[in-house]
Amino acid sequence: MATRKDLANAIRALSMDAVQKANSGHPGAPMGMAEIAEELWNHHLSHNPKNPNWSNRDRFVLSNGHGSMLIYSLLHLTGYALPMDEIKTFRQLHSKCAGHPEYGYAPGVETTTGPLGQGIANGVGFAMAEKLLANQFNKPGHEIVDHSTYVFLGDGCMMEGVSHEACALAGTWGLGKLTAFWDDNGISIDGHIEGWYTDDTAKRFESYGWHVQSVDGHDVAAIGAAIEAAKKVTDKPSLICCKTVIGMGSPNKSGSHDCHGSALGLEEVAATRANIGWNHEPFVIPADVYAGWDATAKGAADESSWNDKFVAYAKAFPAEAAEYTRRMAGDLPANWKEATDAIIAATNEKAEGVATRKASQNVIGALAPLLPEFLGGSADLTGSNLTSTGSFVHVDAKKPGNYISYGVREFGMFAIMNGMALHGGLIPFGGTFHMFSDYAKSALRMAALMKQRVIAVLTHDSIGQGEDGPTHQPIENTAGLRLIPNMDVWRPGNSTETAVSWVAAVERKDGPSSLVLSRQNVAGMKHDAAQFALMRKGGYVLSDVAGAQVIIIANGSELELAVKAAAELNAAGTKVRVVSMPSTNVFDRQDKAYKDSVLTPGVKRVAVEAGVTDFWRKYVGLEGAVVGIDTFGESAPGGVLLKHFGFTVENVVATVKSVL
Repeated sequence: MATRKDLANAIRALSMDAVQKANSGHPGAPMGMAEIAEELWNHHLSHNPKNPNWSNRDRFVLSNGHGSMLIYSLLHLTGYALPMDEIKTFRQLHSKCAGHPEYGYAPGVETTTGPLGQGIANGVGFAMAEKLLANQFNKPGHEIVDHSTYVFLGDGCMMEGVSHEACALAGTWGLGKLTAFWDDNGISIDGHIEGWYTDDTAKRFESYGWHVQSVDGHDVAAIGAAIEAAKKVTDKPSLICCKTVIGMGSPNKSGSHDCHGSALGLEEVAATRANIGWNHEPFVIPADVYAGWDATAKGAADESSWNDKFVAYAKAFPAEAAEYTRRMAGDLPANWKEATDAIIAATNEKAEGVATRKASQNVIGALAPLLPEFLGGSADLTGSNLTSTGSFVHVDAKKPGNYISYGVREFGMFAIMNGMALHGGLIPFGGTFHMFSDYAKSALRMAALMKQRVIAVLTHDSIGQGEDGPTHQPIENTAGLRLIPNMDVWRPGNSTETAVSWVAAVERKDGPSSLVLSRQNVAGMKHDAAQFALMRKGGYVLSDVAGAQVIIIANGSELELAVKAAAELNAAGTKVRVVSMPSTNVFDRQDKAYKDSVLTPGVKRVAVEAGVTDFWRKYVGLEGAVVGIDTFGESAPGGVLLKHFGFTVENVVATVKSVL
């Protein structure tokens, strides 16, 4: 029968063997955290390897994702569908064992980690989602949402600012089912960290409102006792500071940065085998070690027990059980299409001339009653982003609801939202000024990489922001977001387009959407009902004339400008088509026939957008023109700035004439 030492050493062996075979990777963290992992996964974690998507499983996040062989070893050993052949292809093309844990590759990987600090922030999102769903669904004697979130993190995660943002909020929320294990090994890529990291981490987390313990990270009894103590503290998240030796077991490289980010080398691998008493060939795991790790029977029993609870819950509360099942599947309500078609039609009928941020608020208010899973929030800018309506109840650590004040934490907010979306049962959206999407860019990119339904509400979208000046005027941000693969960016030009954008964002299950919205009012426009479906294609012909000589492409607050310029040109005999393009990303996915019907080949084009011009060359070509802005803005009223930078009918007319 395998000893617990053997079980931990299996992680060390698999990790150093896979990294050595790839000649690439990070063996040190898995080797140093082997005892922590063995204690947690074998004695505390509730999960079912045969059903990685069981909704009430505990969530595990490896925030220090460079140590990816730790989670791959755990998944393989405990019985997930991750065979040894996959372990052997670590870091190779099409392997499920990618260089960093990738959501959707290996079963059991809850989130993509690697950009340090974001994993712990995702973990906060998992724990917040559990708390919110428990508030909504649990009934006395029927706790169907009742699971924990465990996070491993390293020194790098502690240094990254996003971890401060998220962990401070976790303390405020009192997330008692969140436990983090800090791999306190004192080493980063550059070496011993005392030259650049001297924080009193324990006191810092205590100041956030966390329950903090310190243990020897190689003492399984102490680790187990700390986990049990953490479980008993139900009103605070827990941090267990685990003092470890990086590369534990390596006789010549442990305790140094030499084993942090590179293979140990064949000689050191052999020496480590001898040192830890692992007398097996590479990638060979004895049967008794497999038996000691196998979690399939316990996992099946855990899920079966929960299934029995859910059957009883469904009998007592059938409507709630059906709603829980729908939401965890990510499906929209049965009446979704009928209801949203009515919302779009009603919005179009009003044709209000309001800022698109206000139009967005109106749509949010209409959608919220349809979507109990809708979870709004803002990074301290609710009154400016207009992300809250009377349909929302502000939620905090003690009060259930569906709207979160995240504080001035843009990066933390979106990283937390990613965790919520991954957890399931919620459709999170969060607002900030568009300028500060740069603070959040890495989390938005991760949402796109993981194909998560997260919605960013980004207001004050251009120099029309006005008096706050160039620090708050996002000239390049919209173009930058459009360049993120799998990100849909919508910049609607009126209230109807705003409604369509929102509906499209909510319906999209395979990626995030960014809604870029104006502070200033835009013209009210009433559309033909046939145009609603065309808006969903990202770009469409707003107005046309036979034999158009020029196509003006515009969106956002500049759409009105394009319409006025086209009217003047058409009246003077120059035939102009106006194309509204609220989402270039969506338009680019249409078939060639449709795109050619909107942007007729051979017809000259002019794009109008209050942002950088280079992006639009893909549509207008070198022979076309762009009315845009390639400098930072200025501080003045928005209308003054738009005129100053050439966003006038006169300049658009002159630009159109210049390309003919």
